Amino acid sequence: MIRALLTAASGMKAQQKQVDTIANNIANVNTGGYKRSDLTFRSLLYQTYKEPGAPTAQSAMSPTGLQIGSGVEIAGSLRSFRQGELMPTDGDFHMGINGQGFFQVQLPSGEMHYTRDGHFQRDGNGDVVTSEGYKLQTMPTIGADVIEVSIAEDGTVTTRTSESDVGTVAGTLSLFRFANPEGLKAQGNNLYSETASSGTPGLQTPGQTGTGRVIHRHVERSNVEVVDELVGLIMAQRNYEVNSRAVQAADEMLQQTNQMIR
Repeated sequence: MIRALLTAASGMKAQQKQVDTIANNIANVNTGGYKRSDLTFRSLLYQTYKEPGAPTAQSAMSPTGLQIGSGVEIAGSLRSFRQGELMPTDGDFHMGINGQGFFQVQLPSGEMHYTRDGHFQRDGNGDVVTSEGYKLQTMPTIGADVIEVSIAEDGTVTTRTSESDVGTVAGTLSLFRFANPEGLKAQGNNLYSETASSGTPGLQTPGQTGTGRVIHRHVERSNVEVVDELVGLIMAQRNYEVNSRAVQAADEMLQQTNQMIR
């Protein structure tokens, strides 16, 4: 009975963290460029009472053996980088990525982080920055005399300084890709940092070698599907209830055993 209590308790702890993860996904349903997370589970150690294939008689063996598990634990969290819906906006410097890739931004410390959130703006220095003021890398500086900016799908940035101006190519915006984007570390503020698991970032031209295209005056929405999250929430709640009933059943059995001893 003590084993059953601990085993069921491990299931309750795992489902609690699953609910926490689902709640975070739902809370970020309107966060630009947010990518949903899900948990993966693995079984804990097994106690082997009889090895599979152990001899049971002359020229006979146990076909399955006897093993009893000790519960479950969380193996890790998996982030889905499935494409989110691209929504049109009126922002002159808003951009979305249709496909794979990340924008690279520089923090005040000089550290490079990566994002899918394309809510960019121009600051007083002419730099294109995030809402926190982090500079978008490879993006050319936009002068104060520029009245219109056009960003092509291949990242080409064209500016105009007057109504009669046909446009001048100011530079090219590049994107960055990782061998394993699921290995990126979430830092908050819609930012990710590279890790040994993600690999080093590779600078890419938008629309080439499998890299996504830049869609000007659009932003990528969260890829969270509320209906799927609610179904997952119900399943996690039911699993938690079943584990709690296992705890209750084991407690009642232990109580009956104690009464027999008395």
